[in-house]
Amino acid sequence: MLVDLHMHSTASDGVLAPAELMARAAAAGVDLLALTDHDCVDGLAEAWDAARSHGMRWVSGVELSAQWQGHTVHVLGYAFDPQARVLVDALVAVRDGRWQRAEQIAARLAAKRMPGALEGAQAIQQATGSDPHSPPARPHFADWMVQAGHVRDRAEAFRKWLGAGKLGDIKQHWPALPEAVQQLRASGGVAVLAHPWHYGFTRARLRRLLRDFAEAGGRGIEVVNGKQSPEQVAVLARLAGEFGFLASCGSDFHHPDAPWMALGAMTPLPASCAPLWADARFAERVSGL
Repeated sequence: MLVDLHMHSTASDGVLAPAELMARAAAAGVDLLALTDHDCVDGLAEAWDAARSHGMRWVSGVELSAQWQGHTVHVLGYAFDPQARVLVDALVAVRDGRWQRAEQIAARLAAKRMPGALEGAQAIQQATGSDPHSPPARPHFADWMVQAGHVRDRAEAFRKWLGAGKLGDIKQHWPALPEAVQQLRASGGVAVLAHPWHYGFTRARLRRLLRDFAEAGGRGIEVVNGKQSPEQVAVLARLAGEFGFLASCGSDFHHPDAPWMALGAMTPLPASCAPLWADARFAERVSGL
């Protein structure tokens, strides 16, 4: 069974509409999947209908931003009720914060002789079919900067202006890690730490994060994220076993031009791992079985 539990649509910062994304996943041979847009569940209904039409098994998903010891980390949520009030209220608050951040990015770019960034990023975003009420994200600003001739490509936009520590890297007040986990659990969901390797932590700091995540009620970690190196996957598999975590995997797909994030094309999950989808609480919420 080919499982891909991490992907993004135009509901957040992906370039494919939810239905188009499901069709592409089906063509890639994916059997079980979840749409995990950033701090957003707006695309789930469309994704669910499309997944069923393609004969795929589907489970609700989201990727929540959270704060841990001054760092932003991401928590993948699965098998929750998308209409649960605790989650809906939390996502509304986050969306308001994202709008404020987008406005601040635009103001900073304008001060550097790049006016019209907010309107330009919104136009880029809406050209992909995104919800006009959804705030543009940094990739949308990057694409506008390319279109406006301020940079050569998206990579340069992030390297010079939008990446970590740069002018457009505006920190938002995310919920604390335990709060994000509890929001998912109160909504009936399962919390999984996204791409633990990507935070750049030392092994000791990563262990502290995993310990705190487990104490908060986290149930799993993403052992495989895209075409991650087998060496990194092996380390995360050992940590999953050490902390008693279930193991998840996903492509982290955003757009078709990133072959290392191709739908369904992940580094294999080690046989030593206990898969998330084998967990009874997760499995009973899967649609299309």
